[in-house]
Amino acid sequence: MAKPDAGYDFHRYRKLLAEAVDEPTRLALIDLLIEERARERLQTEITSERLAVTTKAVASILGISKN
Repeated sequence: MAKPDAGYDFHRYRKLLAEAVDEPTRLALIDLLIEERARERLQTEITSERLAVTTKAVASILGISKN
């Protein structure tokens, strides 16, 4: 069995799944999972952009440039 993702709250999602006894609750759980995954991807993208900007600034300060 694969290890759970560090950002994945296994116990919370398992509890929510157990509580999803009807169609509206199951749909709400699906929406929550999609929303949280989208938020995670956005955060990853923002972090990547910040790293690129920081790398470019450090390279500029050190006089290293790739043009």
